Parts: sequence; C-alpha cells; structure tokens
Amino acid sequence: MKFIIPSILFITAIFMSGCSSKTSRDYMMAAHESMMKKNIPEAISNYETVVKDFPGSEDAPEALFQIGSLYQNKMVENISEKETYQKASEIFRQLFDKYPNHKKAPMALFLSGFILANDLKNYDAATSTYNLFLKKYPENELASSAKEELDNMGLSPDQILQKKASKNI
Repeated sequence: MKFIIPSILFITAIFMSGCSSKTSRDYMMAAHESMMKKNIPEAISNYETVVKDFPGSEDAPEALFQIGSLYQNKMVENISEKETYQKASEIFRQLFDKYPNHKKAPMALFLSGFILANDLKNYDAATSTYNLFLKKYPENELASSAKEELDNMGLSPDQILQKKASKNI
C-alpha cells in the first residue's frame, strides 16, 4: 500500500504536466500578442517554437510566413538591412521547401525571388527562384508578375518605362 500512493502521485504529476503543455495554437496566439505589444523578439521566438516543435501542424508554415514578413518589413532591430533581407528571403524559401503544397508557398517563393532581385540585387538567384516559381505554379495569380520581374530584372524604373513605351510605338 505504501508504494501505491507514491506511484499514483507520480502518474498524476506526469499526467498534469502533459495536460499543461502548450499547443502550436497557444504559441501562435502568444506571438500575436507579442506583436501587438511591439515585442518582436518574443513574437519571433514563439513563431520559431511552432516551427521547431510542431513542424507538422498547419501553424508551422504560417509561423514561417510571419517570421519572413517581420524580417522583410525590417521590424527586427540590431540587424543590417542586407541581413534582414537575406533572412527574409531564406525564411520564405524555407516555407516553400518544407511546405510546397501549403496555400502560402507560392507567395513565399515569389517573395523570396522579389527580395533577391529588388532588395539584394542577386539577379542569378532571383532568376532561378522566379523560374522555379513559374515551373511549380504556372497558373498562380502571381505568374504574370514573376514573368514581368524576369523581363525587367536589373532595370531602373525609367528603363522599364522606356521599354514599355517602345513596345507601344
């Protein structure tokens, strides 16, 4: 009898600790609350926990998208502009690589290419990314934008206008 009570307490403690563990949804809500408070590092930490601890959840690709957006919008402090764009492009690409059939995968791949071309001026990587986008998602609503980005890559706004004007002549 004296072994039964400690065993019951041990099993109850394990059960209670299992019941109190957070879900991916809990971390997503915590990240959202952190964003509302402008606590970006805490938001990113919560999103990263979702990606790491719940990779099979529907929340994981959404968490990656949110992290990428935070970097793209330069909301992460103490990081150079180049580093923030590199991080955003990598995270958007990671979303595509891990979850190519998720509803946000096409947008993430497009954004990765857009950042590579327009912010990082890495035209080779951008071309490769846009071509992959067109191969994987040829019917996506962003396909025409990807084609236009490829056609105008490296050109200044004035050069793009001149190019369009010469086509209309």
